[in-house]
Amino acid sequence: MKVRIPKVYTYADYLELPEDTRVELIDGVIYDMSPAPSRVHQEIVIELATLIKNYLKSSNKSCKLYTAPFDIVLIEEGQDEKQAINVVQPDISIICDKRKLTDKGCVGAPEMIIEVVSESNFSHDYIRKLNLYTQFKVKEYWIVNPNNQTILVYRLKDNEEDYLPPVAYTFNDKVKVGIFEDLIIDFAQIKEVL
Repeated sequence: MKVRIPKVYTYADYLELPEDTRVELIDGVIYDMSPAPSRVHQEIVIELATLIKNYLKSSNKSCKLYTAPFDIVLIEEGQDEKQAINVVQPDISIICDKRKLTDKGCVGAPEMIIEVVSESNFSHDYIRKLNLYTQFKVKEYWIVNPNNQTILVYRLKDNEEDYLPPVAYTFNDKVKVGIFEDLIIDFAQIKEVL
């Protein structure tokens, strides 16, 4: 009996897809990102991105903020980026090491990623991406859920091997951004514009 081995896709394969294709590649498996996010999802992304971008500018931080679609290619140490099997498009990415930036996106883990949960990809953000961001040592990962108005914040332990237990917040709370010493996001203000 012939055993069929599933294809493991790489970043090289990803680059061959039509330009308007919205997919992510996790462990060599292609995941479709359609349909388009909801209005509330987009409002939250815009509000968070605006607050963080204004903070970066006013405090003269050299970090860069990008919103989806923006490719993050996660590579193993010493791996050629074309052979990478993980390419994601987080809702918000903050990259402080500009050497990771390319014309096509970012090669390597951002310092911080924020995902706003969509109904169509619930387990994607809570399980697949959590495991992926742990593996590639993203320093801080927020999962913002507009349906139950909660935020889960994961931060790497000091030894940077795993995340601390998540801290849960609601849309009535103020949440400190751990990668910066003085940035606090007031989710009550975001809730007002939804």
